[in-house]
Amino acid sequence: MPDSLACTVVIAKADVLPAVEQRAASFGGEIVSFNETQAIAALETVMKRKPAVVAFERMFAMTPRGAALINRIKVDPKLKETEVRVVAHDSDYSRVSPRTVGTGSKALDQTGTRRAPRFRMVEKTAISIDGKAGILIDLSTIGAQLVSQAGVKPNQELKLVLTDVSGNVKFLGKVVWASFEIPPNGTPRYRAGAEFVDADAAAIDAFIQRNKVPTS
Repeated sequence: MPDSLACTVVIAKADVLPAVEQRAASFGGEIVSFNETQAIAALETVMKRKPAVVAFERMFAMTPRGAALINRIKVDPKLKETEVRVVAHDSDYSRVSPRTVGTGSKALDQTGTRRAPRFRMVEKTAISIDGKAGILIDLSTIGAQLVSQAGVKPNQELKLVLTDVSGNVKFLGKVVWASFEIPPNGTPRYRAGAEFVDADAAAIDAFIQRNKVPTS
């Protein structure tokens, strides 16, 4: 029997994992389990073994990390035969999660910064986020979309620094929305929209003009 057909991957919060394992036994095959802190290891196993079923505990599936992992599995053409199922640890609830999903970043156009024109930045434009490296996706005089390896969450205040050949632009920003992502070929990351608190609009605009994607 192929290895993929002999495997059901279970992902749940640690305290309910044994109960979910019992419910997933009805799906057949070997049960391979991971708790909520092992998302990357779980994904690596799914990619390698291509299980018939990946079962997510319902409460974990509702978290940003769970949702990102579900979407990552759904959009991978190599996993088109893998069934994604959401189950409850304390009831008979079980449903197949449909594969028609968005890509994440496009669906999250909710920064609340459309009061000023937004400009796409050239690839890999850097931004310092609380002293840690990040990537600036787009920018207006009052807000930005950014990507960070470090965790960010809504309402968090950030110290932001834009740097290019003309120097630094320092200001504070507040996270309006944030989403955890697991790219198909990359490191897990957070995508966020930030609204600026005390930025110098003229300095931001000058940075935009120097670093925006050229229009044809």
